[in-house]
Amino acid sequence: MRNEAPLVGLDASQAVVEDDEGVDLFELLALLREHLLLLIAAPLLAGLVALGITYLIKPTFTATTVFLPPQQQQSAAASVLAQLGPLAGLAGAAGAIRTPADQYVALMQSVTVSDRIIDRFGLMQEYDAELRMDARKALANNVRITVGKKDGLITVEVDDKSPQRAADMANQYVDELRYMTSTIAVTEAQQRRLFFEHQLQQTKERLTAAQQALQASGFSQGAIKAEPRAAAEGYAKLRAEVTAAEVKLQTMRGTLADDTPEVRQLQAALAALRVQLARLEQASDIGGGPDYVSKYREFKYQETLFDLFAKQYELARVDESREGALIQVVDRAMPPEWKSKPKRALTAVATMLVVALVLVFYVAVRQSWRTRRAQRATTGIGPG
Repeated sequence: MRNEAPLVGLDASQAVVEDDEGVDLFELLALLREHLLLLIAAPLLAGLVALGITYLIKPTFTATTVFLPPQQQQSAAASVLAQLGPLAGLAGAAGAIRTPADQYVALMQSVTVSDRIIDRFGLMQEYDAELRMDARKALANNVRITVGKKDGLITVEVDDKSPQRAADMANQYVDELRYMTSTIAVTEAQQRRLFFEHQLQQTKERLTAAQQALQASGFSQGAIKAEPRAAAEGYAKLRAEVTAAEVKLQTMRGTLADDTPEVRQLQAALAALRVQLARLEQASDIGGGPDYVSKYREFKYQETLFDLFAKQYELARVDESREGALIQVVDRAMPPEWKSKPKRALTAVATMLVVALVLVFYVAVRQSWRTRRAQRATTGIGPG
């Protein structure tokens, strides 16, 4: 008898372990059939409650506008840049940056645009925000601006409790983008226009000073005989090319290393131009000429630069006017006729599924715990 008791206890333990290894499918089906009413009625009731709650939530409307952003097109100045020598490189250095559609999205998501939208539509009160940063966060959560990967179109979606305000806000983003692109240099033509406008202003001031100095020297028409017009103009053009090449080299060094092929090629071209200028100065004895001759050459030099910059400035303005109005609206936002949130049917069905899964898990765990407790009570094994 003393040797049989441990064997009986060992068999009982093995039976409990074997029973805990898995759940019998038939037992599970029988268990679910036993609680079928609970598993149907409870999820259905929960779904109805969730559906009722959605009717208490104020609906949200989504307005959408789609537009085509400005395209970076071939400029009208490109056809004549090759004829301007080293000066043509200035336009390339000034407007080499091409902006993708993502940059226009960043402009619409900027703090400046957000604050204008907030002030225009009174969103501080609408979002019940005490701080402007809170209103910006709420606005960012209600606005989605995306770029189509295939078509390149920009889509602006705005969520709001008012369908009219949602449409007005979506359309206002397009208007704000037009305003931003008209005040800052975004496109290649705008960058060239600003660059040549600055150069033209500086050259105009130097040209005025050179003209005043020439008049103060007692220059007359008879003085041209001492210094032929053709020689003076040729010298002025060559000196203008040297200046333009120096400006271009300085600009390129801001982005490229000195050992790059582009910088080396420009350095060689600049050296050749300087050699030609030095020969011309030696041949005409610039330093020993009359004072009015040197001032006349300075005047012609500034005049040549002014003409070149003025031509490029006008071409850049033409390109800018061509690009400025190219924000084309494909689909203008209209007040939505149907709410986008809450999705009542989806909410109700999702709630029913979640409650049903939770109940199945609860019933299975409870039955497993009851079975284990009954086996322990039958075999005499304690809870420890």
